[in-house]
Amino acid sequence: MELWQDMLRQSVDSSRDLVERFGFNKDLSERLNHLFHIRINPYYLSLIRYPGDPIWLQCIPDAKELDEDGLPEDPLAEDAHSPVPSIVHRYPDRVLFLTTSQCSMYCRFCTRKRKVGDSSKINMKYIQDGIDYVAAHPEVRDVIMSGGDPLMLTDFMLEKILSGLRAIPHVEIIRLGTKMPCVLPQRITPKLVKMLRKYHPLYINTHFNHPWECTMEAKRACELIADAGIPLGNQAVLMKGVNDDPDVMLELMRKLLTMRVRPYYLYQADITKGANHFRTPVSVGLDIMDKLRGHTSGLAIPHFVIDAPGGGGKIPLLPQYVLGRNGNQIILRNYKYDIYTYPDVEESPKIPTPTVERRFTRKKKRTTPAYAPDEAGV
Repeated sequence: MELWQDMLRQSVDSSRDLVERFGFNKDLSERLNHLFHIRINPYYLSLIRYPGDPIWLQCIPDAKELDEDGLPEDPLAEDAHSPVPSIVHRYPDRVLFLTTSQCSMYCRFCTRKRKVGDSSKINMKYIQDGIDYVAAHPEVRDVIMSGGDPLMLTDFMLEKILSGLRAIPHVEIIRLGTKMPCVLPQRITPKLVKMLRKYHPLYINTHFNHPWECTMEAKRACELIADAGIPLGNQAVLMKGVNDDPDVMLELMRKLLTMRVRPYYLYQADITKGANHFRTPVSVGLDIMDKLRGHTSGLAIPHFVIDAPGGGGKIPLLPQYVLGRNGNQIILRNYKYDIYTYPDVEESPKIPTPTVERRFTRKKKRTTPAYAPDEAGV
């Protein structure tokens, strides 16, 4: 048994643990555990500094999860775009491939609570169906492996899926969505990355939400991945009490770059049943983006997006930099709120030109010398 697997066996994963270790009421702990599984491995648990801190909020259940908020269990309509149980096909050229229901730490803000942790909804018997679906759809050039966390699979099983996808000629890119570098970096081993590098072009998107998660262990894990030639991106979620502060987000983005992880997305928290207490006003995210732009490298600035309810896809949001227009002058402001004007280019009216067919198929008696330009001035 590898170290990371042994650590999983030592996880906080029951209502009894909540009672004994965190002083939860027995009835409350059982109701929370029934609603959504609990698993906090010893490594991630060690990052908690005090009750209610940004790490605690992400992994310890809260009575607010039981509120009748009237929100959907499937806010992104993934099930409606699922032609086979393991595939979500929402965009024209790419699919989400759900490979396991398991995670090494169950995030309390998870948008896939209805499935994650439930092996009857995401399981191994659907894997071949997913590979067959991709093989039968030549428009799919990009496959994102997710779950659960695909790195919960053994190296052997993970390679079996990767080799199956790589055998499909039209699959150009494979991406792994994993939280392991953040929540259980011990999973990232030399053996694992040696196997992964056989399946380039391969990309990994991970999930850090707070600077305290950027530990030396996490840095070593990310460096192992990057040294294998696998580009790393980060997808953070904006959450109340966790990272809804420009200074916290700035520190996170800068630390990610030192770990060779490129900030990719900052998500507005999804409208998910049992997770409404994490949501912030959209203006909070826009303010954070405003504080990042110009105050740090462009490399450290993610795309702030809302994943549109009902399966509409990711919609990017930006602070207002274009203030207006005066004739052909565009009025802009920079990160210091200084105002500038930019002279726009005025397009010349387009003059229709004869089509190729017309010029070369119509025969006309030449009335000018052979070297003279034709009627179109060409």
